[in-house]
Amino acid sequence: MKNSRNTGGRNSGNKSSKRPLSKGKTRTGKPNLSKTQKGKQRYIDFKDSKKKGDPLPSFNDNEIRLNKFLSNAGVCSRREADVLIKTGVVTVNGEIITEMGHKVKPGDQIRYDGETINAETKRYVLLNKPKGFITTMDDPMGRKTVMGLVKKACKERIYPVGRLDKETTGLLLFTNDGDLAKKLTHPRFKAGKIYEVELDKNVSSVHLKQLTAGIKLEDGTTRFDAAEFLDDEDGRKVGVELHSGKNQIVRRTFESLGYVVRKLDRVTFSGLTKKDLPRGRYRHLTEREVGFLKMTQNN
Repeated sequence: MKNSRNTGGRNSGNKSSKRPLSKGKTRTGKPNLSKTQKGKQRYIDFKDSKKKGDPLPSFNDNEIRLNKFLSNAGVCSRREADVLIKTGVVTVNGEIITEMGHKVKPGDQIRYDGETINAETKRYVLLNKPKGFITTMDDPMGRKTVMGLVKKACKERIYPVGRLDKETTGLLLFTNDGDLAKKLTHPRFKAGKIYEVELDKNVSSVHLKQLTAGIKLEDGTTRFDAAEFLDDEDGRKVGVELHSGKNQIVRRTFESLGYVVRKLDRVTFSGLTKKDLPRGRYRHLTEREVGFLKMTQNN
């Protein structure tokens, strides 16, 4: 994307440099992060897969592998469950099981480390986080946490997938599905995120290009997948897409270029959007959305 903005800010004399991105995707194939002509923010809507996908597994339907049972129960991930099984600390109906691929069925008694394990229903809750809440299960200092916002969502104990800092708003996923949570936070699986960023001053086109070319930070080089101006009249507002899960990566990257982040809002997370989800509210994912997440992370 060519842009005539100079390093000092936006070039108000060149109309072509301010044209809004076309609907759909940019010429580079990246998601459109601009506003529509009517001035309403355009988000990337969740796209249904052409395939409906397999139905969600249910423990009550048939036999499932022991490692998956442990993962479904929130004990650990499947890979970690394999290690537990190998070490002989898991029993089924009183018998120590060390065989990989062993299957259990409804009515079996599964015990780990002396405690009976019950398979919970998998829950997937999406929150539009407001400012002023920290992402932690509990806080000894008594500060407001995101758990207080979703405490009535379900009876199962759910956990945040990744984190947003206290002043950052936007999408935060909660689940008790250990396997999916681990994949969504692991760099290998590249869960995409899009943020709207408002800075303390106009962003130069040179710096915007640097975001996608790569910027060296103290913990390595960070490279955004896309970076676009969001407002033709306000050069302080940009949209960025990235897959990195590093702590406060958006804030740190802009600070390294000499900017202060005034507002930071995560508008998409792994294909999920804030559409029809007001700030401070949550909703449960649909079965199709869950299937889409699992299908995407298995590719």
